Parts: sequence; C-alpha cells; structure tokens
Amino acid sequence: MQRKRYYYLITLQYLGFRYHGWQKQPDVNTVQRMTERTLAYVFGHKNFKLLASGRTDAKVSANEIAIELFLDNETLDIPAFLPVFNQNLPQDIRALAITETNEKFNIIQHPKVKEYIYLFAFGEKYHPFSAPYMTNILGDLDVELMKKGAKLFEGNHYLKTYCYKPTEHTILQGEIELCEIVKNEIYTANFFPEQSFVLRVQGAGFKRHQIRMMMGTLILLGKHELDLDFIERSLVPDSTLEVNYIAPASGLILNKMTFKDL
Repeated sequence: MQRKRYYYLITLQYLGFRYHGWQKQPDVNTVQRMTERTLAYVFGHKNFKLLASGRTDAKVSANEIAIELFLDNETLDIPAFLPVFNQNLPQDIRALAITETNEKFNIIQHPKVKEYIYLFAFGEKYHPFSAPYMTNILGDLDVELMKKGAKLFEGNHYLKTYCYKPTEHTILQGEIELCEIVKNEIYTANFFPEQSFVLRVQGAGFKRHQIRMMMGTLILLGKHELDLDFIERSLVPDSTLEVNYIAPASGLILNKMTFKDL
C-alpha cells in the first residue's frame, strides 16, 4: 500500500520538573518519550513521527509548545481524539489543541514568536513546594536596577556572551523583541512568597541556555556584582565577555508560541 501522510499541529503544556527536557534520550525520562508512548498506546501502532518547534532543557516547563505530528495512512477525528489523548497522558502533560496542516508547513522554519518567562523571588528561603516553578535567590536584589538591565537586551545584538558553548556555525547575532522584569501576576499559589517577579523575553528564537544566562547576569546585577556597563559591553560586536552564572532551570517557562500568518 502506498503511504499517505497526514500532518497535525499539536499544542502541549507540561510541568518540566521531573523530566530531562523535551527531546528523547536514552535511559532518562523526557516529555517526548512520554508523549510518543501515549500516542503509540492510543493509536495501537508506531506509524507516526513527532517534531517539535524547539526543545526545552531538563526541568524547564512549557505553558505552550508546538509539535508536529506526522501520521501515516490514517486521519484523526480531532474532537474524539483529543480527550482520549489527554486521558492517557501523564498528569503533568496536557494537550491544549490539535489542528490539521499540510506538507507545506514547516514547524522549524515557519516564522514565529516565542515568549519565555522566568519566575524568581528573593529574600528568605520560601516554601519548598514553590521549587518547580520559581527560583529562590537568598538575600537582597536591586530589582529596579535589574529592570534597567533587562531593557538593555532589547534590539538586535551580538549575543556570544549568552550562547552556551557556541561553535563556528552558531549564529551569534540575534533580535530580542521584548525583555522586561515585572511583578509576577501570572501564576499564584498560597505557598508562593508574598512577592515574586517575572523576566519576560520575546523573540523569534533563542540559543541553548540563552535566557538562563541572561537571567544569571541580571541576578548578578541585582546583587551589585556586575553593573549596567557590563551588559552594554557584552552586547557589542565581537565582545569576549563571559557569563559564569547560568540561572537554575526550574524557573524557566516557555510561555507561548505564536506562528505568523497561520
């Protein structure tokens, strides 16, 4: 039988705290592994393929991440499939929506805007239940100075300082459409500290650990271990400055992903 392929775009959300990131790896549990296992169980076969628009690292969560499902020789009854899919996914993974696309859609190359947020608080040690969602910085932070530092990242910059182990093929120039620190009014819980904050960053794409390296720099700025001049000098062409602090992964969330003209 000649193969006929069908294409679907799935929007997922997940809590990343117990996973070693999205991408399937040997001997560790990942979101892709659990999603593929669930699909194989629901379909009763493995005649499909998944491709994500990007990948998250270990312990990083996603409020919205897009993945493409390539399904051979059968179509989905989406209204019937979605609840069954969710029923069988682990409780820390949920499918939000499924739409049909076609062979012309390329989830990697299609223009998109990604928004990451990083939740953090400072002061005394807070309730351990908060650990999967935000980073606890012990001691004081100068948040007003951090807000000024965040704004310096906006625009088109040379980002080698914030690229983890770049190679000769790494594109070091990049556009950051929005970078700001605001009071956290997105996520609440009765065990969260009384006051917490969010770093919000928007752009077409980001390098591995880039947001966490930016956040690490801002934390050092808030501790007065760096100054605004460091950030400005780190973004000029051919900067050789390095960041030695990568902020913890569990505060980072891929908040939303918007495809243009789709």
